[in-house]
Amino acid sequence: MVQSFYLRPIALADSPQSEEGEALRLAGGLVYASRFALIERQDGKVTARTRYSLGELRAALPGLPDAVQEQFDDLQRTHAPLQCGERTIRLDQPQVMGILNVTPDSFSDGGQFMDDPEVAGAHASAMLEGGAALIDIGGESTRPGAAAVWEGDELKRVIPLVEKLAAAGAAISIDTRRPGVMEAALKAGAHVINDVSALRHDPRSLEFAARSGAPVVLMHAPGEGDDLHADGNYADVVLDVFDWLAARRDAALAAGIPREKIVLDPGIGFGKTVADNLALLNALPLFHALGQPLLLGASRKRMIGALSSEAPAHQRLGGSVALAMKGMEAGVQLLRVHDVAETVQAVRVWRGLKDAALTDFSQLAS
Repeated sequence: MVQSFYLRPIALADSPQSEEGEALRLAGGLVYASRFALIERQDGKVTARTRYSLGELRAALPGLPDAVQEQFDDLQRTHAPLQCGERTIRLDQPQVMGILNVTPDSFSDGGQFMDDPEVAGAHASAMLEGGAALIDIGGESTRPGAAAVWEGDELKRVIPLVEKLAAAGAAISIDTRRPGVMEAALKAGAHVINDVSALRHDPRSLEFAARSGAPVVLMHAPGEGDDLHADGNYADVVLDVFDWLAARRDAALAAGIPREKIVLDPGIGFGKTVADNLALLNALPLFHALGQPLLLGASRKRMIGALSSEAPAHQRLGGSVALAMKGMEAGVQLLRVHDVAETVQAVRVWRGLKDAALTDFSQLAS
């Protein structure tokens, strides 16, 4: 019998003083949780759900399994900043990652930046000026049904742009599944490896990532091989994705990747229905219990079209910002988006609201 536990924050507070100190700071950020659900599963089936206030949970912890104490500690784990060359990306507040696809068939902007490096470079510069903390460069589409790309073609697409942006002092992540591309991109000036296969696509990837010393983003996708969208069958999508990411985190640690170099991504849109995606987005605070920074990539995704009269990808700005706000409210540290300036504006307004709540001492008990 396999028994598992999950400590999920189920009520968030504007500030600790609004709950008279009975609120837990999540991941060292600007989001606080005041109530929690302890979920138990046996052999994949939920068998119990117990609700606690923070005080009740602290009182109960000595009698609960060690795994619950570990998740409680991980919920409040403070994360070191990502060091990207001379740039430091703090993880105590939301940061925006700008998407730069140089592919002919990306679902949102395929082909737009592929044939003209100057146009692609200008777009990246605009994202940096708009407030992007780093630029994520990808040379292979991972939309459903996309054909696999030859490594040589992927290199030709991404390396010139990595070199160009590195020369400008930008923080860069490379969106790839191939260790050869990872290595070439890091040599060209990239700083972060963003692998949608969570370092599973090539058996050499884990070892290379550990040896490189670069931070890595591990994303959930149910499929293996070239089709990452396959096999999206879940007993409980939230808890199954949690367990899967925990296993990939542990595999990365076992390979020698330091804990402070691992970022996790629940993989919105990859092998998931609209209902699956909505469940994951509503459960985002739970994923802090994995003890790693979180990345959310929901920008312009198909679910937005499904919820808004089939709006095409380039008309999904409102939905994209709404989902980014959902991520901010959950304490997600990295928001991977197409529309950088608009998302950065949303982040700044959200940050103003949080700062006002945190400095509103009229909420303190008399």
